[in-house]
Amino acid sequence: MAENTAEKKKSQMQQGSAGSSAVKTVPRLKKIYKEQIAPELFKEFAYKSNMQIPRLDKIVVSMGVGEALQNKKLLDAAVDTLTQITGQKAVKTKARKSIANFKIREGQEIGAKVTLRGSMMYEFFDRLVNVALPRVKDFHGINQNAFDGHGNYSLGIQEQIIFPEIDFDKIEKVAGLNVVIVTTAKTDAEAKAFLAKFGMPFRK
Repeated sequence: MAENTAEKKKSQMQQGSAGSSAVKTVPRLKKIYKEQIAPELFKEFAYKSNMQIPRLDKIVVSMGVGEALQNKKLLDAAVDTLTQITGQKAVKTKARKSIANFKIREGQEIGAKVTLRGSMMYEFFDRLVNVALPRVKDFHGINQNAFDGHGNYSLGIQEQIIFPEIDFDKIEKVAGLNVVIVTTAKTDAEAKAFLAKFGMPFRK
């Protein structure tokens, strides 16, 4: 009886170990960054320390839903859309100030967003670059001048249906979204070189 109990515990420990190792799988792009991109950037920009090498900090994906003031279903749909696209629960965002022309009052819920870090950030970035963007109709690359002067890049996407996670037959309406890629790069030139090495398809 004691032997059976010991064997059972051993089996459970092995299963637990296998499960935890599966969870800790390193995202493909993170591995490429460490093994290939970081060393290339270190050499290319003659950095003195590894801490100077640009890295991804976070990715913020958001949707503005002005029509939500008249139709709350559209706001809930935006939350569902971002959750499906990113794999992380989206949160509703509120107006920071009142805008009389648009009949928006401070504190009203007018959008949704997700802030991605760590593994989920790398996995989303991989899907964005290698799966979603190539599905854009008549795609000729993305604007190479959409940096903010501080090494961060903003990308506007006109239709959420470029993401394969979205079922066209189940959405309320075709809508756009914004993706802000925040990096630790000190300059836009460094950030552009950094993102290009990940495969960001900048328009030439």
